[in-house]
Amino acid sequence: RQARVVGAREEMAAPSSSAGFGGMSSDNAKGLALAVSSSAFIGASFIVKKMGLRRAADSGVRAGYGGYSYLVEPLWWIGMISMIVGEIANFAAYAFAPAILVTPLGALSIIISAALAHSILQEKLHTFGILGCVLCVVGSITIALHAPQERDIDSVREVWDLATEPAFLSYATIVVVAALVLIYFVVPQHGQTNIMVYIGVCSLLGSLTVMSVKALGIALKLTFSGVNQLFYPQTWAFALIVATCVSTQINYLNKALDTFNTAVVSPIYYVMFTSLTIIASVIMFKDWDRQNPTQIVTEMCGFVTILSGTFLLHKTKDMNDSMSRVWPFCASLLETKSHYV
Repeated sequence: RQARVVGAREEMAAPSSSAGFGGMSSDNAKGLALAVSSSAFIGASFIVKKMGLRRAADSGVRAGYGGYSYLVEPLWWIGMISMIVGEIANFAAYAFAPAILVTPLGALSIIISAALAHSILQEKLHTFGILGCVLCVVGSITIALHAPQERDIDSVREVWDLATEPAFLSYATIVVVAALVLIYFVVPQHGQTNIMVYIGVCSLLGSLTVMSVKALGIALKLTFSGVNQLFYPQTWAFALIVATCVSTQINYLNKALDTFNTAVVSPIYYVMFTSLTIIASVIMFKDWDRQNPTQIVTEMCGFVTILSGTFLLHKTKDMNDSMSRVWPFCASLLETKSHYV
């Protein structure tokens, strides 16, 4: 009898195993569709917003020089709405599919943005820049595939306790001070010449934005389930942080898009934002406490890969097509040498 029960259990387990590997559940399919559509909306938003910034620059002061004429440009608002829709779709994807499926797909926005910039904006991306994009995507996927499971949170006050621990308070202080130094001292002198300045402000504040958004998401989820979190002042404190950081990010992201090549802005912003967000999450939620050394080393290798891609993108962003004429010359030299050998 016991053998029959075990056999029946094995038969019941087999279909679910097959569904997990050979097919995809309905919820995972919805999450996949939402994640892919999110990347499409976000990737396209960079291009549409820059088209709006170019039109606004023809009739007013450019955003890169402190102008805000893009606020009355419909095309910029279309791009902004596209980005908002993409972010909402990305948030919804996590409700249906696990993070290990959704998070790596965010890298698709880089490829979509670069392809559209090449075809629509005529912004050429050097061959080494493409290699840099590949390295960035590989590193991001490596980190995403080995990321730890999120810890269970039962109250927004629990998130507040995590955010007010000495380790995360130190990180948040460093981020805020660094962002203020960039804004008030570095931007006026190097904002127009160094792509890392504007993107640095966006990425630094973006890591705090994500932590606050996660807190708000937890508060809303608990509220909808019947445990009201809207009466806690911590919920509204997180909302204030989100509003402040997001408005600043939008301002400096517009400056970056208006000043530099979109095909370079998009991947660098993605890499820096993702890296700092993971660091913030590790500090705040203590993700590495639940991982073994192999997983941690793998994630560090992903960071090194991301940094390599970022360096390659930054160093080759101004290279022109003259390099393409060097390769045939080098190839001819190698052929000549091999002929004599």
